[in-house]
Amino acid sequence: MTNDMPDLPSPRPQATRRIPIAIGAVVIGAAIGFAGVLGIGGLRRNASGDPACRAAVNLASKIAPLAHGEVAALTMAAEPLRLPDLVFSDADGKPKKLSDWRGRTVLVNLWATWCVPCRKEMPALEGLQTKLGGPNFEVVAINIDTRDPEKPKAFLQNAHLTRLGYFSDEKAKVFQDLKSVGRALGMPTSVLVDGQGCEIATIEGPAQWDSDDAVKLIEAAEKPVD
Repeated sequence: MTNDMPDLPSPRPQATRRIPIAIGAVVIGAAIGFAGVLGIGGLRRNASGDPACRAAVNLASKIAPLAHGEVAALTMAAEPLRLPDLVFSDADGKPKKLSDWRGRTVLVNLWATWCVPCRKEMPALEGLQTKLGGPNFEVVAINIDTRDPEKPKAFLQNAHLTRLGYFSDEKAKVFQDLKSVGRALGMPTSVLVDGQGCEIATIEGPAQWDSDDAVKLIEAAEKPVD
C-alpha cells in the first residue's frame, strides 16, 4: 500500500527527550491526584466508622424484620455511624445538643412549614411521642424555617400538637450537618438514634410514626441487644 503522507523531518533530539518527560510528569501528577482522592475518601469513610457504634449496627440488624408496613422505607444502619452533635434551640431559645439525650433512644426529625409532607407527618410524630415518650425515648423534631420563627410555633398551636417539644434551628445548620454524613438529602428526614448518638435507621420522607408497625420497631430499638 502506497503511503501518500509527506515525509516529515526527524524531531530534534531535545524535543524527543522532552516528550517522555512531559508524559511522565502528567502520569505522576495524575497518580498523586488519584491517591489524594482515595486518601480523602478513606478519611471520610473512617470518620463515619466509629467502632463504638457497632452495637447500633447489630441492633439495626436484629430489628430489621420489623421495618415493614408503615415503616418499610426505613434504611437500617449497615455501617457504624455516630451522628454529628447537632446544635439547635428549645422553645425558650436556650441552646440544646443531640448529646443532651445521651442514654435515650431518640427519633431526630427535621421539618419545616414550607414542606408539605413535613406538615402532614407532624400529627403522627405527635402520636408517637404520646405513646412512647418518656425516660427511654423522645421524638426530637427540629424545625428549620429560616424566615419567620413564629410561623412554625403557630402551626403547631393551630394543629393542637402539644406533646412534641419545640426545637428549632433558624440557620438550618442541622440539615447541613446531617447532609455532610449522607443522612439528609431531602425533607422530611428522620434518623433513629441510640443512646450513644449512633444511627440505628434513617428514612427520607414521611412515615406513619404512630402506627403499630412504627411503635413495635421503636419499642424493640429501646431494648438492649442480647
